[in-house]
Amino acid sequence: MVTGPKLRDAIATLPTYKAGKAPEPGEGKTFKLASNENPYPPLPGVLEAAFAAAGSMNRYPDFGSVELLEALAAHYGVPVEHLAVGTGSVGVSQQLLQITAGPGDEVVYAWRSFEAYPILTQIAGATSVQVPLRDEKHDLDAMADAITDRTRLVFVCTPNNPTGTVVHRAELERFLDRVPAGVLVVIDEAYREFNRDPEVADGIDLYRDRPNVCVLRTFSKAYGLAGLRVGFAVAHPPVAAALRSCAVPFGVNLVAQAAAVASLRSQAALGERVEALVAERARVLAALRSHGVEVEHTEANFYWLRLGERTVKFAAACEESGVTVRPFAGEGARVTIGEPEANDLAVAVAARFA
Repeated sequence: MVTGPKLRDAIATLPTYKAGKAPEPGEGKTFKLASNENPYPPLPGVLEAAFAAAGSMNRYPDFGSVELLEALAAHYGVPVEHLAVGTGSVGVSQQLLQITAGPGDEVVYAWRSFEAYPILTQIAGATSVQVPLRDEKHDLDAMADAITDRTRLVFVCTPNNPTGTVVHRAELERFLDRVPAGVLVVIDEAYREFNRDPEVADGIDLYRDRPNVCVLRTFSKAYGLAGLRVGFAVAHPPVAAALRSCAVPFGVNLVAQAAAVASLRSQAALGERVEALVAERARVLAALRSHGVEVEHTEANFYWLRLGERTVKFAAACEESGVTVRPFAGEGARVTIGEPEANDLAVAVAARFA
């Protein structure tokens, strides 16, 4: 007997996206290192632009995000028609799956990588093909081998979330040379600004002469606009136009658009803050290693501890110490680089577990 609307079977079995846990309120000071958020407040001029825009919240935002697209085009040296914006890079990722994959199609990505990939793939009705990491890094040869006639999209996350490892340009170019022209390769560079490895590929350089390459970037991490949800894709016109055509109308709200444009105008302050976080990252990694903690080198604003069965206990111990981290049960914990006081708390717990 039918008791309600019939829903798609795929929705009932969706894996749950687990947001970074906020600290429980208590007597002492607590910190959240579970969501890769930027610990700094908005860049200079951003709050003022956001407040000014909020005064018009009774009106719809610019449907085409014209000012933001023009600002992005000027900043990255790409044509406006090569751009599309969405509600964070994860929102654009969902649009990418909508325009490429459906039932019977396959989506290839490394695993473990960004946990939204399997969720978004299943929502689209496509099949995930997960290729295990090798030494916490993308195994691009194995990923190329995994591509079949059913493959429609490949995600390459660099720096990789949650391990922080990167893909070098030479290996990525070899991989792209093996990918059929009809398969879209999405280079997810949400943490690009924190990279200091000169051998790492810049996706925007690579996309220019490769019509099947799309690059994802976001304002959530380095720019510190996680609460406003603004991401964008750089791709050749057929892909970018398709993304714009299937975007949720008015998805990027007027405050988000204004804040993103103002953020692009504050590059000097952005550079200072990113350099400070990179320096703090180096300090934290050195401190961990001085305590005998095994930690992979990272080019992101977080680090990865391969703790296996001890992962949940480590996360609980961190929370008892006043800081939350992001555990992946049975595998490891991802810890954001945040305020020095918070970082020191996490290091102290990791030292005990070493």
